Amino acid sequence: MSDTVTIQPLTAQAFAPFGDVLDCAGDPDKIINQGLCGRFHDRAQMDFGPDGRAGISLFKAQPRALPLTLDLMERHPDGSQAFIPMSEHPFLVITAPDDGGKPGAPLAFLTSPGQGINFHRGTWHGVLTPLHAPGLFAVIDRIGNTPNLEEHTLTPHYTVQF
Repeated sequence: MSDTVTIQPLTAQAFAPFGDVLDCAGDPDKIINQGLCGRFHDRAQMDFGPDGRAGISLFKAQPRALPLTLDLMERHPDGSQAFIPMSEHPFLVITAPDDGGKPGAPLAFLTSPGQGINFHRGTWHGVLTPLHAPGLFAVIDRIGNTPNLEEHTLTPHYTVQF
């Protein structure tokens, strides 16, 4: 037996409690490079804690199929984590509010091509979930000497679908 999570479009307003949507919506903040490049400036609130630093990693994740069984969520208590796709394919973003130290009811968002996201520090989220190959992402997150991962197994699990 599982509850169902219905996937919704990713919008800045709907995602605001959990993080930032990274995209080129609207007009650029600045025009640079001799007028040939629009800069969409400072789109995420990156947070690496007092003893951390920013790191850029590359992830290559296997695409998932829908409906998806959601049985694990994680969070990073010491820093934010941004996922920037290195292809134009949409991907699935699953998140949940905190409910007394464990994930509350999950929400599922489908990005538009070209959108990335930044999870705020301590936000419960599902694992990286590309829906198409190659599943290649640039990830900006905290590098430090302290543990920065909490995992929670969901019992019962959820089914994520349109």
